[in-house]
Amino acid sequence: MHLLVIPWDVNPEIFRIGSFAVRWYGLLFASSFLFGYIIMLRIFKNENLSEALLDKLTIYMAFGTIIGARLGHCLFYEPGYYLSHPVEILKIWHGGLASHGAAIGILIAIGLFVNKEKKDYVWVIDRIAIVVALSGFFIRMGNLMNSEIYGVETTVPWGFVFLRNGETAPKHPTQIYEALAYLTIFIILYSLYWRKKGEHIQGTLISLACILIFTARFFIEFLKEDQVPFEHTMKLNMGQLLSIPFIVLGGVWFYFSLKQKKRAVIIR
Repeated sequence: MHLLVIPWDVNPEIFRIGSFAVRWYGLLFASSFLFGYIIMLRIFKNENLSEALLDKLTIYMAFGTIIGARLGHCLFYEPGYYLSHPVEILKIWHGGLASHGAAIGILIAIGLFVNKEKKDYVWVIDRIAIVVALSGFFIRMGNLMNSEIYGVETTVPWGFVFLRNGETAPKHPTQIYEALAYLTIFIILYSLYWRKKGEHIQGTLISLACILIFTARFFIEFLKEDQVPFEHTMKLNMGQLLSIPFIVLGGVWFYFSLKQKKRAVIIR
């Protein structure tokens, strides 16, 4: 017996003027960059770095995130269709972004940034890890407003009935589970940074981010509905398979970071 069932019928569009519409997902996606910028600006000021440098980093991050997320969805989840219709890859407004692809895109974009600006790669990625966790919170809340990427049928008292998708049974609101997990991880990483005011052991923040974010993703995936048909026959779905390398990378990175005990140099 359901003690509480939450009917979810939120319009994904905030408002529309003709063919132009402002959607919750787009607003929350943009919010991830806005709040990420504000947090990074505080970090840059703590370390006597210019806002102009942060502006350049933000541009690299934006392109890396969007391109990586789009290519990740196309190549990881629907390669047959998109390789046969390559023009469709460019139609990002039709939806389809993958967080694992975004992670890869961010790693590559930061590599290009540090090469151009002659900065230390681990120094940059350590700080970016903080805002990436917060971005995950905003994006999953965007998925909730879109009534997408939710869980399997459940009897828990907080089950959501996603009416816009024609659902009649309560489902796990896995978007909220992930959002809360990422928000908690953000708080942990942000607190660790300010505990030493940036003078932490280099590599620990990004390694912890990889371990915590993708471990949370791995276990929450057990509660999700399959995203694409080919996952029906898989013991672990695509999201879980893609999470494993990041968890391993984080573990290895964490081990070598503690072994080297190289601390970030803060110029004040």
